[in-house]
Amino acid sequence: MADEVQIDSEALNLTLNETAGAINGTKIPATPEGMAVAYSSLVIMAIVPIFFGSFRSVKFHKEQKENGEKPEVMSDKDAAMFPIIASCTLFGIYVVFQIFSKEYINILLTVYFFFLGVLSLAHIAGPYVRQLIPGLVPNEDYHLLLTSGEADKKEEMMNYKFDHKDLINLALCGVFGGWYLWEKHWVANNVFGLAFSLNGIEFLQLNTVMTGCILLSGLFIYDIFWVFGTNVMVTVARNFEAPIKLVFPQDLLENGLEANNFAMLGLGDIVIPGIFIALLLRYDISKKSSHTYFYTGFVAYLLGLLMTIGVMHFFKHAQPALLYLVPACIGLPLLVALVKGEVKQLFLYQDSPEDGATKKDKEGDQKEQVAGEPVPEEAKKSK
Repeated sequence: MADEVQIDSEALNLTLNETAGAINGTKIPATPEGMAVAYSSLVIMAIVPIFFGSFRSVKFHKEQKENGEKPEVMSDKDAAMFPIIASCTLFGIYVVFQIFSKEYINILLTVYFFFLGVLSLAHIAGPYVRQLIPGLVPNEDYHLLLTSGEADKKEEMMNYKFDHKDLINLALCGVFGGWYLWEKHWVANNVFGLAFSLNGIEFLQLNTVMTGCILLSGLFIYDIFWVFGTNVMVTVARNFEAPIKLVFPQDLLENGLEANNFAMLGLGDIVIPGIFIALLLRYDISKKSSHTYFYTGFVAYLLGLLMTIGVMHFFKHAQPALLYLVPACIGLPLLVALVKGEVKQLFLYQDSPEDGATKKDKEGDQKEQVAGEPVPEEAKKSK
């Protein structure tokens, strides 16, 4: 997830640099119509994975509960540390680009993201490909199990079940990935980017609204510092060639699919607010009421993104997207909660209440034991 955050709002604003290249005859200046098409397409590509990824997160969370799996959620401490870790990673990549040739680095990144992209796309496309495969195709189930240790100390490292249809799906996605490797076409880049965004919003889970507020607030400061305070993010965004951003050509109307004057939006500006909006949807569903907070957060994201584009275009200067997205995505849902008198209820919500209840029980037991009053077995059972 740190990789996604590193190329966030600055990627959206590299349009100015791309258009400036037209002075040297390398690119065609963007027309108002071309910019409108490009930015509209980026907005649509940003909100689609947030909308569908949020509902996929609900399904994934429900399946985890049904299977008795313990969800891996981000704690408040993790959320507070994440911007620091992301900053260190971003600066580390910047230093690497200063020391080594970017061509060799991008070769390694391309291979790495090829495998990630194929697996992400296979996860998204799997159910649809299975429906298209005729029933006459012979099928057989396989079970890949990898463990370490012996006897009682044996630990499961991999447990994967698949069949012939899954292998066909993986092969098709591999062919698509091969096209990306060979051509580096912007369409292939966007397909992988959308797959990353959908999977990120589906699988990355925040447990509480407070955790989400801490994460977004930290990245709010992170984004402003690295965009306005240094040239680190600009340098990394220019040199980092990987499907961690969505792109759309501003000269599409003139050059078609061969256009190369791109407007860009980093996946971090989609996934980070997206996991918070997905949490709001799960909160709505837990109340068994209308999706008020989800749609509020969704509209807030859309308004924040439009404001980012508008301010960038008006001032013709790079703008950190989270500068506008974070206040919108946090402020508007909280305002709705304040009007409805549900602020406390919203912040008390937990995706995994068992963990919180267990922690409180342990703390209560420790307090009673310190006070010199052992906890009776009946009381423990009643808890």
